[in-house]
Amino acid sequence: MRRFERLERIRRMDPYREATEIYRLSSAYEFPWDFTRSLELALYRTYAVPRIGRLLAETAELTDRSQKRYDDTALLLDAIVEHGFGSDQGRTAIRRINRMHHAYDIPDDDMRYVLCTFVVMPRRWIDAYGWRKLSRHEIVASAVHYQALGRHMGIKDIPRTYEEFESCLDAYEEAHFGWDEGARRVSDATLDLMTSWYPRPLAPVLRTATLALLDEPLLRAFRYTPPSAATRAWVRRAVRLRGRAVRLLPPRRAPHFARQNWEIKSYPNGYLLRDLGTHPGPGGCPVRHAD
Repeated sequence: MRRFERLERIRRMDPYREATEIYRLSSAYEFPWDFTRSLELALYRTYAVPRIGRLLAETAELTDRSQKRYDDTALLLDAIVEHGFGSDQGRTAIRRINRMHHAYDIPDDDMRYVLCTFVVMPRRWIDAYGWRKLSRHEIVASAVHYQALGRHMGIKDIPRTYEEFESCLDAYEEAHFGWDEGARRVSDATLDLMTSWYPRPLAPVLRTATLALLDEPLLRAFRYTPPSAATRAWVRRAVRLRGRAVRLLPPRRAPHFARQNWEIKSYPNGYLLRDLGTHPGPGGCPVRHAD
């Protein structure tokens, strides 16, 4: 297989009718590492919205059970990509996602914003650090795939195009990014989780490297001291060089899904999709609300 042969195949496909298949080819064959990193960043930046970060802190899912929450989120979302919306696995994953979210008092605009991060952040990451940029077919297919997920989740006023997803994300962050003590705890716990995947002596270096990849609005919202300009330039250059090295490698012949990521640690003996995630019980949301 030639290096760009799969891209040629994608360009012959219909990005509306075959959106999930195109997204699967991009995320599992062309850019599995980049999609993993960019979706980590997508979820991470939602904590900078105080209302979202505070809720996550109150549930303790991302402070006390960081690894399991990371694993469950990745496995549920990727089951839909791997098997499709109409499959038994896809329907089970959507039911689990909906039951978890419906147990909490989450405003619809927060749900819409999180959906926007899944569309926008992979494109921005891959255009900056990937071995090639995403094609227009891949960009459109990503938007259509997450439109379908949003409809299955009952989210209202879903953006109709990638450009609308991007405008929605930027406007929402400008209006809502801000400081919250609970959100900072969630952020710190997430950074600790990411560094825990590597030998302990590397933790300070890896934490600094991660901060170097964050943009200024995120750093301000969490009140992190920005790494030096030299550090940020070095880290970003290193990630770009990785992309250039991947470009020289033979194309991937087998798919790589989230369940194959070595960062997934919670289920060494396997798992059932119906058991993943939180199970708040008949009482619903454990967090107190003003109304």
